[in-house]
Amino acid sequence: MTLKLGVLASGRGSNLQAVLDAIDAGKLDAQVAMVISDKQNAYALERAASRGIPAVHLPPADYPERPVYDRKVVELLKSVHVDTVVLAGYMRIVTGELLDAFPWRVVNIHPALLPSFPGLHAQRQALQYGVRYSGCTVHFVDEGLDSGPIILQAVVPVEPDDSEDTLSARILKEEHRLLPEALQLLAKERLAVVGRRVIIR
Repeated sequence: MTLKLGVLASGRGSNLQAVLDAIDAGKLDAQVAMVISDKQNAYALERAASRGIPAVHLPPADYPERPVYDRKVVELLKSVHVDTVVLAGYMRIVTGELLDAFPWRVVNIHPALLPSFPGLHAQRQALQYGVRYSGCTVHFVDEGLDSGPIILQAVVPVEPDDSEDTLSARILKEEHRLLPEALQLLAKERLAVVGRRVIIR
């Protein structure tokens, strides 16, 4: 099947670009139908608009309650027949309004080997803890903080002289590879959630 993706992003949108590049290269059976950002100046919106993809800034200040905000997100995504939602550097915690509208079809990319270092500044957390290996995780989203069933992970060694910036850059390179790979498994209908585990068929 061809996925119809809605991408939520708060920043540069480099993972959005990785998805678009994978589609262009024939490695991902998908179409990006809409990009939504909570930040007006998010470069992800420019990436989308430059390709004729609907790009929407949805200001959180207009929706003081998170479920109401997410209800509007769902309305926008459904208007273009999205079937799968990708959180690509999206800095808001999503609610059941979004998750219930797309059951086990909301996917996140996180710059750590979950369940270690959930939440913000995962790379900084890894360096402070002194781990020898970090990496990234693609997972289905549930109502917890980076706690949903894990789809794929990639390991990145932590070098002795790493800073947060250098480690982040190496992890990001793996994110750009891993996210389209995980989405292609979804497109090929090879993923099933059983309990808290993802089975790859």
